[in-house]
Amino acid sequence: MSDVTTPRARAREQTMRDIVRIGRSHLATEGAAALSLRAVARDLGVVSSAVYRYVGSRDELLTLLVVDGYDELGDAVDAALERVPRADHADRMRAIGRAVRAWALAEPATYALLFGSPVPGYSAPAERTTGPGTRVILRLVEVWEDAWAAGEITLPDGSVSPRRLSRDLARIRRELGLTAPDELVARGMLAWAALFGCVSFELFGQYGPDAFAEPKDIFEHHLEVLVAAVGL
Repeated sequence: MSDVTTPRARAREQTMRDIVRIGRSHLATEGAAALSLRAVARDLGVVSSAVYRYVGSRDELLTLLVVDGYDELGDAVDAALERVPRADHADRMRAIGRAVRAWALAEPATYALLFGSPVPGYSAPAERTTGPGTRVILRLVEVWEDAWAAGEITLPDGSVSPRRLSRDLARIRRELGLTAPDELVARGMLAWAALFGCVSFELFGQYGPDAFAEPKDIFEHHLEVLVAAVGL
């Protein structure tokens, strides 16, 4: 019998899920900097030493929450894309943008952990967070590459400059196995950064409390600009 099917393994898996669930609850009420394994243990109903058998430190707990948040966001984007025809590249990009915004508004504390100010004293380990953390951008890249291959991208004439930027973009293209040109990669990076910038501005109140009667309206306008920016 595989270890993952044993009662002990199932119990451990459930405990880890409970720790993440409680951790995210504390993240929403106390903030990332105030996370405490002792407090998590209290809500879990065990002594603090018992929690350390599952999570070795506050930083380990933060990493679990980061990975969980990235995966939940990635799952939300994947679910949104399932409802859009594969050949409708512009609508796929819109679906990604809307899914990111909807998830951020539903999970503001976790979004802030992922995309807000760094937590003092904590550095997310790249080997554990890079994969989950790149799920959304890879979905965006997939849309742009598919649209380019289908001949549905229109870009202005000209080449990317300076030369060192072109070298960087060429390296990114090779790493991702893209046929899309440098200009599309550069515009895609603008769209990626701007999408999360728009969501962050709304979520963190950067527009001001009375700027828009319905913040969704300005987001939808910006989303259409970003769709056009990549040539769709």
